[in-house]
Amino acid sequence: MSEDIEVSQLSADEAKAELARLAALLGQANKAYHTEDAPEISDAEYDRLKQRNAAIEAAFPELKRPDSPSDQIGAAPASGFGKITHAVPMLSLGNAFDDADVYEFVERIRRYLSLGDTPVSFTAEPKIDGLSLSLRYEQGQLVHAATRGDGSTGENVTENARTIADIPVEIAGAPDVLEVRGEVYMSHADFEALNARIEAENKTRLADGKRALPKFANPRNAAAGSLRQLNPEITRSRPLRFFAYAWGDISEPLSDTQMGAIRRLAEFGFVTNPLTLECAGPDALIAQYREIEAQRATLGYDIDGVVYKVNRLDWQDRLGFRATTPRWAVAHKFPAELAWTRLEAIDIQVGRTGALSPVARLTPVTVGGVVVSNATLHNEDYIEGRDNNGAEIRGGKDIRVGDWVQVYRAGDVIPKVADVDLGKRPNDAERFSFPTRCPECGSDAVREEGDSVRRCTGGMICPAQAIEKLKHFVSRKAFDIEGLGAKQVEMFYEDGDLPIRKPAEIFTLQARDAANLTRLKNRHGWGEQSAENLFAAIEEKRRIPLARMLFALGIRHVGEVAAKDLAQHYLRWEDLAEAVDRARPAALAHRAADMAEDAERVAAAHEGRRARIKDTRDSAIAGCHVPQDAQAAWEDLTGIDGIGATVGLSLSDALANAEERAAIDALVAALDIQSPEAPSRESPVAGKTVVFTGKLEKMTRDEAKARAESLGAKVSGSVSGKTDLLVAGPGAGSKARKAAELGVETIDEDAWLRLIEGL
Repeated sequence: MSEDIEVSQLSADEAKAELARLAALLGQANKAYHTEDAPEISDAEYDRLKQRNAAIEAAFPELKRPDSPSDQIGAAPASGFGKITHAVPMLSLGNAFDDADVYEFVERIRRYLSLGDTPVSFTAEPKIDGLSLSLRYEQGQLVHAATRGDGSTGENVTENARTIADIPVEIAGAPDVLEVRGEVYMSHADFEALNARIEAENKTRLADGKRALPKFANPRNAAAGSLRQLNPEITRSRPLRFFAYAWGDISEPLSDTQMGAIRRLAEFGFVTNPLTLECAGPDALIAQYREIEAQRATLGYDIDGVVYKVNRLDWQDRLGFRATTPRWAVAHKFPAELAWTRLEAIDIQVGRTGALSPVARLTPVTVGGVVVSNATLHNEDYIEGRDNNGAEIRGGKDIRVGDWVQVYRAGDVIPKVADVDLGKRPNDAERFSFPTRCPECGSDAVREEGDSVRRCTGGMICPAQAIEKLKHFVSRKAFDIEGLGAKQVEMFYEDGDLPIRKPAEIFTLQARDAANLTRLKNRHGWGEQSAENLFAAIEEKRRIPLARMLFALGIRHVGEVAAKDLAQHYLRWEDLAEAVDRARPAALAHRAADMAEDAERVAAAHEGRRARIKDTRDSAIAGCHVPQDAQAAWEDLTGIDGIGATVGLSLSDALANAEERAAIDALVAALDIQSPEAPSRESPVAGKTVVFTGKLEKMTRDEAKARAESLGAKVSGSVSGKTDLLVAGPGAGSKARKAAELGVETIDEDAWLRLIEGL
């Protein structure tokens, strides 16, 4: 399904389908929120969907729909009210979700206005979670009131607005035309009293055989539902409030600044928010955000963020508007709300790399409008109340089954456990014992030094790892076999007649099907055509570039970039495998040195002395008696720019594992692996190993690497006896010194450019 695919991986057809899906979802969400006062998804989920829609439109601008959610504000007015066209559209606001977004907002203002070092003042005010309302006054008299609607046309709720005490029906000293804009809301106390009144009324209604009235879910729904009553007397009976914070059509300016205009509105008799503050720059804005956030629980009304606006109104005019949002304002949203619930169980899931991941099974609870029943617990340290460095988190409180835990959720991120209430901990609650054996296959689950995760050592014999590896193998950036996705992988893995439990078995599926009495075409959900289509798709991917094959293997730390670097360096699978095998003794020595170094650090810290790390490493490596050719192969492997020891060790471990190596060898035998295009061999650097160090001033490091490789050179990240040329820019340090010790030719960037000039 396209909704499960990252934007960067979408095809044009998938992007088109996803934009259609998002338009429908967001359209329904707008209708439910703005027209029906019955939101169906959380604000965080709505924001996530809008961000995804915008990202797809940015990647595929030609596919933007005429009804794009990016161009829509609110929803069409309900049919039960008359309509009013806003003289000045009521726009929505762009969002900021973290401090970095705030700094970027301020920087965009500076760039747009070319301000240089000129100070910029802003206002910061609470973002009220209510219903937007526009009040039009002419000659000081309230003429009409309208909801936001779709931004251009709203609902005429004038008679209802007249019943709200915070809205004056006439004002003195105002411009001839003044549209005051703000938010209708209901306080927490009034909301609770209203629901209590409904509950009491329901007892009488039920006694009379009448249907009970529904209670309101939250203050925002209560305020919106109360304002949008066709009978104004019902609105009058509801305790609605109004904060004024902006204006629309106006015959003369209220002030030179946003803050001055807010003060004028207060002078006219409108209630303005006392937490509105003028702030000089992003640090002050964020400080006010923190202050308002700290008071959030005690304000007595709902807010969901803080709105920042450029204070100077002439600058607001210059900045103007995008299609649906002003450039001069942004809403800094609060993280999703927290909720408390009971931890019923802790399950362990095993991933593709063997990582054992603890998952909290919770008594279902609504967090940010979404029902949450699972949450991540990260790793065993997190459960114990420690971070990856051993420092206390949550005050050192561990997490136990039966605990009352605080859960939070933000956007599409998996819910997390934030805290534990020790006062509600059951007397018989026991510390969680993290498994040291894989719950799927029984293999040892080990935690390497410096790793926060415990991993199953079973490799391909572990069914959980095998399934996840197969899913990765057929993923879009790997083999990408049409018709063989995650669900099909699970089906074939459990199949008794045509199983696929190792990658190579994908490429024997058609032959096994032909020899089997139970044919795929006769299975439920399959037919002759769909079976043939799958076989054809598999056959098509038998010819595969080396880099994609390497990535598809799912070896830990070997991502897309590392796979491409390895393929470009070795060109053939056979050469890569031979080099990794030859380097194995050096890899083991490197691991021994790592372990010795860690032990030395611990001992030094315990004894209060300074660790002699280099001596420790040298002694550990010397004690392993590494053959010279193994050391050379290791240095060649880990010297590839972007590879290093971490990837080298991971490759070495994978190919040294008998079960995993047999699976890889069987796969390689079934494939036609394509080497990357050989770089130019007719250049002064063809076949040479080049190292770049220091600061390059006329090209980026990536540009230099790409150019060198295109000319047939191998680019390494470290200097060794195999290095032919060092290109040193300003700031060259240890690599330049080592090159001098080894007699490696060293040139500067200008000499490098002259060397390759015209090639």
